[in-house]
Amino acid sequence: MIRAFAVLIATTLPAAAQEADCSNAVTQIEMNACAAQSWEEADARLNDVYAETLAVLQAADADYPIDGASEEDRLRTAQRAWIAYRDANCDSAGYPMRGGSAEPLLFYGCLRSMTEARIADLQALTETF
Repeated sequence: MIRAFAVLIATTLPAAAQEADCSNAVTQIEMNACAAQSWEEADARLNDVYAETLAVLQAADADYPIDGASEEDRLRTAQRAWIAYRDANCDSAGYPMRGGSAEPLLFYGCLRSMTEARIADLQALTETF
């Protein structure tokens, strides 16, 4: 569901995102574009933090004997599950505005919020090693 919605929104947001002044977004199209841009920035940061976390766990795996799945494997499994949860959760976050022009704002706001929380979780995990 998220993929179909994201494709639909992605076809309407690129031009608006290039034109939107996110420090002063006024129209719904601008606010939606800025919300999408804000999530994309958070997602890029998440990818960086995830890579850093994987590197820390790989080093930890090298230092400790492994019985069963490695910490790296466990993180990959957890991240895939988290992505599925995030996508399903944010699909439903737009429901109060279903079909309305503000639905993307709720959808992308959810993605950004959950992504920022995941970044904090991964950073906290990294600090334990």
